[in-house]
Amino acid sequence: MPSTPPSTPDSTPAAPQPRLRPGKLCVALQAESPADLLAQAEAALEDSKFLEFRLDSLPKPAAALPRLKEFLAQHRDVTAIATCRRKKFGGNFSGALNSELDLLLKAAQAGCQIADLEVESAEEAKLAQLAKFRSALREAGCAFLVSFHDFSRTRGLDQAADRIEAFSPDFVKVVSTARSLADNLAVLRLIENHSLSSHVIGIAMGEEGIVTRVLGPRAGAAFTFASSSGGAETAPGQVTARTLRNLYHVEHIDQATRIFGVAGNPIAHSLSPLMQNTAFRRQVVNAVLLPLKTRTLADLLTLALELPLSGVAVTMPLKQEVLPHLANMDPLTARIGACNTLRTGADGKLYGFNTDVAGIVRPLEKRLRIKGARIAVLGAGGAARAAVFGLVEQGAEVFIVNRTHETAVKLARQAKAKSLKREQFAKAHFDVLINTTPCGMAGSKPSLPIEERELNAGLVFDLVYNPLETPLLKLAKSRGIPVISGVEMFVQQGARQFEIWTGKPAPEAEMQRVVELALRTRG
Repeated sequence: MPSTPPSTPDSTPAAPQPRLRPGKLCVALQAESPADLLAQAEAALEDSKFLEFRLDSLPKPAAALPRLKEFLAQHRDVTAIATCRRKKFGGNFSGALNSELDLLLKAAQAGCQIADLEVESAEEAKLAQLAKFRSALREAGCAFLVSFHDFSRTRGLDQAADRIEAFSPDFVKVVSTARSLADNLAVLRLIENHSLSSHVIGIAMGEEGIVTRVLGPRAGAAFTFASSSGGAETAPGQVTARTLRNLYHVEHIDQATRIFGVAGNPIAHSLSPLMQNTAFRRQVVNAVLLPLKTRTLADLLTLALELPLSGVAVTMPLKQEVLPHLANMDPLTARIGACNTLRTGADGKLYGFNTDVAGIVRPLEKRLRIKGARIAVLGAGGAARAAVFGLVEQGAEVFIVNRTHETAVKLARQAKAKSLKREQFAKAHFDVLINTTPCGMAGSKPSLPIEERELNAGLVFDLVYNPLETPLLKLAKSRGIPVISGVEMFVQQGARQFEIWTGKPAPEAEMQRVVELALRTRG
């Protein structure tokens, strides 16, 4: 039978010790040896003085305690959590309850200021056993954290919190697994509902749960968790401390912070968060943009309207699906039939824009007079639609060349452009050639969208931006033809999004600098 907390004085926890002042960002550490664990701890201090030691990751956790004691004695400004979760509750510790309690107590005596005990172990413990453990923790100056983890879904969060609060711990930690963006809302509501009565931590694991990791403290969570580095995650969806601090500025997010997102699937490698968050900081806008992995438009709309989000950058196929859900859209979006930018109005409704057009038109108008220019567009997909409609509106003579000619004919008819068969294209000459196909993208075949002999333009614009220099751009440069890289298109469409969202001019040079640097680093 699960135990019920006793009504003796021993069950009434003391407040956390005055020296316990955890920050908002706890770096979780795990390793296969004590030496590696403490080496990670030393390195993590560059990002946070608040560390969690996953003792259950070690083959012999007790062997690490002398080194841990020495480390904490040397770093008295560090706040440390000791965790030794048993295997049957999602950890790696194979010992029994008695051994777990003994290890946590010894970790507290070694200098850890918080001991994390899973709620299942608290319920399994006998009343006297748990009371003795808590009393010893207090004597060591250690706070008591009770945690719950659901490794499969998000449900029953309030019941989980009630189970924990029955033990009157110093910290209540409820962790679920996000299967949708909407699951974040349940976790954030839990934090808001319990933060006035408890020091609560709420997190949804998984890539979809990043909203809780970044916005948990804003909702009232005592802190959030991060990994020490990429590949060192102690839970699915965990991001590095450096990312939370430097990209999302989690320690500076407050109730006034406006929340934006870039939505799609996949979305983890999107450079929009880097680009837009850099722009927000440069222009002193209290805002943050998060990557939102979503499989359905309904899921995104739920988050957008209930969180709420101030705006969203949307990727395919959401660009078409979102149109019926908009209160209004700009004329170009209506004509193209695609929306890549949402803004939430003061009335709480969604308004749609297409900035892909600006991403294509702006770089070109810096280099030539678009009106009257002969422009060939390779491809007839979503990006091509934005290029064709936008350039026709600017007065260009646009020719569409596509592998499936019938698709080119259809788009040309809709946009009042012209379609060309491949053999016609090869014999003509254009002021600008724009590649909107994925040819040349990292890992994509073929590498060139045309034959080398077909390169017949005075300016080449490749919308592919990874790699920075595509095979098409290399070919053009080898022939002395000026080029525009896809990075410029990506930055310009993002700059227009920034302007729509904030009403401020976008710091285009800085946005381009960080995107190019990130791509070079990845390369």
